[in-house]
Amino acid sequence: DIAFALGVLSLLGSRVPTSVKVLLTAVAIIDDIAAILIIAVFYSHGIHVIPLCFAAAVLLVMFLINRNGVTTRTPYLLLTLVLWVSVLESGVHATIAGVIAAFFVPLKVADGKEAPLLKIEHALHPWVAFCVLPIFAFANAGVTLIGLDFESLVLHPVTLGICFGLFFGKQIGVLLMVFLAHVTRLAPKPDDMNWRHIYGVAILCGVGFTMSLFIGGLAYSDYTLQATVRVGVLMGSILSAVFGYFVMLWSTSEKSDAGEEDVPYTYAHDEKP
Repeated sequence: DIAFALGVLSLLGSRVPTSVKVLLTAVAIIDDIAAILIIAVFYSHGIHVIPLCFAAAVLLVMFLINRNGVTTRTPYLLLTLVLWVSVLESGVHATIAGVIAAFFVPLKVADGKEAPLLKIEHALHPWVAFCVLPIFAFANAGVTLIGLDFESLVLHPVTLGICFGLFFGKQIGVLLMVFLAHVTRLAPKPDDMNWRHIYGVAILCGVGFTMSLFIGGLAYSDYTLQATVRVGVLMGSILSAVFGYFVMLWSTSEKSDAGEEDVPYTYAHDEKP
């Protein structure tokens, strides 16, 4: 999802400020984490306590070796494997195991060398980019049209709900939260970013693929409904990508709007702008 959304921004080249790309990436990452939590909470069945206790024990060990300055990758990888098996056997969806484990792998090291978390990320990137994601896309992007007509597929309530949820829901949610963060001075708006940029980011956040298809596949077991899920995701993503591109093109036509008024942000005495 992040790659598709950033790919749309890349079509505009250097005209898009870096702060806009950072905002889009941050929102997309937080959105994926929220989706994983939803999977863990609402799509887990038959919780077993003993495997959960094993998982908690693994996390405790990972916390302790982190606090004791262990920077070797091998212990973290082995413990993550045990954590994944424990979470899987507990009945909680195992997707959350990798996300939780990442919080316990050191991101900073004292000697200035590359952190273990970054080493693991760099090692996994080729496998994820060139193997895992293509296989996932190939397995989930196909739409079975056998026995389905236009009305039952495109105009199905599930299809329209997912499409409008991605296209309108993401716009409303992202734009509203950014606006509230701005007016409450929780986060100042960068000088090189205007509200048209933010609206464009909100639209591009509707480009969904991996997590949308994943949750849809877990929610519906009937092949007809799974087809409507995929069509809804594709429709919502295409609409978001096209409209987001043109809004971003419009927002970059001028570097700033003279008529835009921003709520002033006052920095604390020890905070650098």
